Amino acid sequence: MKAVTWQGPRKVSVETVPDPTIQQPNDAIIEITSTAICGSDLHLYEVMGPFMTPGDIVGHESMGQVVEAGPQTHLSQGDRVVVPFQIACGDCFFCHQGLQTQCETTQVTDQGSGAALFGYSTLYGAVPGGQAEYLRVPHADYGPITVADELPDHRYLFLSDVLPTAWQAVAYTNRSPGDSVAVLGLGPIGQFSARIAKHLGMTVYAIDPVPERRAMAARHGVLVFDHGDDSVAAIKDATQGRGPDAVIDAVGMEAHGDNQSALARFAQRSVQLLPDKLGQPVMDKLGMDRLAALYTGIDLVRRGGTLSLSGVYGGQASPLPMLTLFDKQIQVTMGQANVKRWVEDILPLVEDASDPLGVDDFVTHRLPLDEAPGAYEMFQKKEDGCIKVVLDPAGVKA
Repeated sequence: MKAVTWQGPRKVSVETVPDPTIQQPNDAIIEITSTAICGSDLHLYEVMGPFMTPGDIVGHESMGQVVEAGPQTHLSQGDRVVVPFQIACGDCFFCHQGLQTQCETTQVTDQGSGAALFGYSTLYGAVPGGQAEYLRVPHADYGPITVADELPDHRYLFLSDVLPTAWQAVAYTNRSPGDSVAVLGLGPIGQFSARIAKHLGMTVYAIDPVPERRAMAARHGVLVFDHGDDSVAAIKDATQGRGPDAVIDAVGMEAHGDNQSALARFAQRSVQLLPDKLGQPVMDKLGMDRLAALYTGIDLVRRGGTLSLSGVYGGQASPLPMLTLFDKQIQVTMGQANVKRWVEDILPLVEDASDPLGVDDFVTHRLPLDEAPGAYEMFQKKEDGCIKVVLDPAGVKA
């Protein structure tokens, strides 16, 4: 089969690799019909090279049809399913708590990490990912989300990651209708975080430097601002000088905009030059995130407010302004999305004919799988109005 493989920092290629096979009685094999490039895939593309091996199959936002199912899966050939990005058993202590990303059965204990993830480095199990023609799904007795046949893929695909991640980001703000929320970053997660908060009755502000991203969010009732100090001041002015009740950081470890982020970017790139045996311990102990968005969120949120982190962070030595966090009594919430915890809330909205979350206004590029290398570069550089790329293993371009 064809699959998108990591070959080095800022280099992916489409290669022919062996087809996956059933290995456990609760495995399933999915023929992928749509698979998306996630913003966190760009962290593998740029930053997390020490935890990658050339040839690793990437991707964790996938859906398709079951072509083979183990006897313990309760799936049938031809079922249409969405595959959550994390692999969870559904039957352990953490899964019963709705914390599927901490699944005790699939935790990557040798790395000290939570549940295994598709296509996401040795830190999360080095499980072959879904940017491919076929995908082996472990724990398919629990993970796959069976969906109807009538609606197009893009209505369901983002149940795999983007929609639950955005929903959790909003839920973790612990806000109510009438409250105010600011979203930092209007990439895929930021777009839906803003729309979900708006749908739930909040006043939503958002900051992003890219005009096309601001325009998309504005179409959905979000009050948008360019990046900069003036925008922070304007949002504070609009919230009685206090700042919003909550801030969602949808940017994460690769932010731009201050001296700390510039220094951290230099450090991140320098680690890529080290052999993996040296690079991994450096990242484990001394890794530093680019914190411009996080610092902005800490400055912007009102005293006693909530800072919800949905952008991925991976640094163990990132400097935090603990005095400010403590003095302002900021509540900080974070973590990988627990996909199946939120599906029952989201599924009726993506199937609603009125499309209340605007799922039809999200995908900017649908490209054949073979064009993945160019798509990664375009997405990282924010070229051609790129906000969300979906890859089609069947080779269809839209």
